[in-house]
Amino acid sequence: MNSKARIACATILSASVFAAPAAFAQSSSDRDASGPYIKGSYGGYKSHNGDFDDSNDLYGAGVGYQFNQFFALEADYIDFGNFGKDDVESKLKGGSLVAVGRLPVTDSFGVYAKAGAFAAALDVDAFDESETYDEVSPVVGAGVDFRITEHLTTFLEYNRYNVDVDEDDFNGQLNNDGPDFDTAQVGLKFQF
Repeated sequence: MNSKARIACATILSASVFAAPAAFAQSSSDRDASGPYIKGSYGGYKSHNGDFDDSNDLYGAGVGYQFNQFFALEADYIDFGNFGKDDVESKLKGGSLVAVGRLPVTDSFGVYAKAGAFAAALDVDAFDESETYDEVSPVVGAGVDFRITEHLTTFLEYNRYNVDVDEDDFNGQLNNDGPDFDTAQVGLKFQF
């Protein structure tokens, strides 16, 4: 995706977070507080630590179950794409399983926090070597959501991921043991 397309996509999704709620807001009495949902998101991330410093787009999709207005369980798939610099190229994708605790502020607006586990597949090509790391690590996040209609909610959230790389691989030429990822995503959730 070229930079103009990225900017257009980010602008449209951001506008939905801030403009659509004013036009389409409905009270929570119009919807059931529990049930399954699907979601999709687009955003960006910054990877930190030595040879992995980079930033790029990410895409996410998920399914979940809202037990009540305060608690949900959610499974997400996230594709971080390619990142790295100089002699280090990496690709990361994975799935997470998280518990979501939500605090309703108004009938339509809420804040939430999430925590759980991230199962990652990290491919690293560096210094004429290739390694794949499959592991499970913690993920934490926080966000805000706004109910647009009875079934449709928009959200904006931050998540933190960590993936470890064995320092002994690549003949010790990597100057860190793995990247951390700070992400920002905007998306839509549809509750059945």
